[in-house]
Amino acid sequence: MHSILSHWESFYVIIGSAAAALIGLQFVASVLGAELRVVGGESITRAFGTPTIVHFGVVLLNAAFLSAPWPSASSVAILVGAFGAGGVLYTLLVARHARRQTIYKPVLEDWIWHTIVPLAAYASMLVSAIFLPGAPEQTLFGVAAAASLLLCTGIHNAWDSLNYIALRRRQAAADEARGKAEDAPGDAPNE
Repeated sequence: MHSILSHWESFYVIIGSAAAALIGLQFVASVLGAELRVVGGESITRAFGTPTIVHFGVVLLNAAFLSAPWPSASSVAILVGAFGAGGVLYTLLVARHARRQTIYKPVLEDWIWHTIVPLAAYASMLVSAIFLPGAPEQTLFGVAAAASLLLCTGIHNAWDSLNYIALRRRQAAADEARGKAEDAPGDAPNE
């Protein structure tokens, strides 16, 4: 198994490094959003912010673990299967949080990128884990595709969140400017 995984080393170094860097950037964006008081609170973070970090974290951990010198394909299959099963359950929980929060009404694009695409990626990991012991060379492409899909999902969702924060900030600034203009003293009427 070690010789098979060694062929994937460059891929996992690249994708793992990208996930680690994006985790850091997402933390910065979250702090900026909190400082600007434009983030909608715990329920919206649980539904739309935290899953992005989780997806990046899974990509990072998957890359780290699959870079290890595993003695057998069944060991790798258990690990990939755990990521897949955990991810499927987590994505279903995210869908529940997105449906229950009341601050933002998700549109079709949100359901696609926050639930359907991650669910497909995690399900792909789970299916790959089942077939990995019998055909590791072929099945590792499914694991790599799932990791790539999670990375792209995280990038899309992080960008979407940053745009949401920017629009909320712009709206808050416009509302504040409008409020100051209304409070400003006008010309006194002639007597």
